[in-house]
Amino acid sequence: MLPADRTLVLVRHGQSTDNAQNLFSGFRNPSLTERGVAEAKAAGRKLKELGFHFDIAFTSKLGRAQHTLALMLEQLDQGDLPVRTEDALNERDYGELSGLNKAEARSQWSPEQVHLWRKSYDAVPPGGESLAMTAARTIPFYEQALAVRVQQGQRVLVVAHGNSLRSIVMHLEKMSPEALMDFNITTSEILIYTFSDIGGVIGKISVVAPSAPV
Repeated sequence: MLPADRTLVLVRHGQSTDNAQNLFSGFRNPSLTERGVAEAKAAGRKLKELGFHFDIAFTSKLGRAQHTLALMLEQLDQGDLPVRTEDALNERDYGELSGLNKAEARSQWSPEQVHLWRKSYDAVPPGGESLAMTAARTIPFYEQALAVRVQQGQRVLVVAHGNSLRSIVMHLEKMSPEALMDFNITTSEILIYTFSDIGGVIGKISVVAPSAPV
């Protein structure tokens, strides 16, 4: 069975060099690791296996998401798909934490403080964004650019980042800030949402495509 119309597919980028070193990335621009490349290709193959053919794709201004999308589109045989890059989909800005190993950050501040900055909805790391601030750009973008297209019957692909996607998922699933603290998206995880003709979510599938060993 082919995927339904009115479908939104969210994918986190493949593993980056910062992910591999357990660094806060934020607006930094690390490249994909060999594993990340394999994950991105596997995600594209999985979507092709599921029968997807997209009408448009969106990604962030950051290279790791753009590279992931390009690798996925190769596997989907959709190299000519219209692609829009958007600041609104950029990762959460971690400010002074950016580039730090998470253990280094816990040593510099405290484990409790770093956990609060990472997981709470409202806490703002020095010079950075809270998740609430991230949502203040991603949710209007979702409503104005993504939801409109989905309701027109399009199949929309979004490749972005852990926190920018978490904030969109929070909106779609009506999660509380408390529930969101325990919700994570792994690298190259695929979240497939289908919608009714009046805009409500009527189905969700989460897929992590196995990638070849690297």
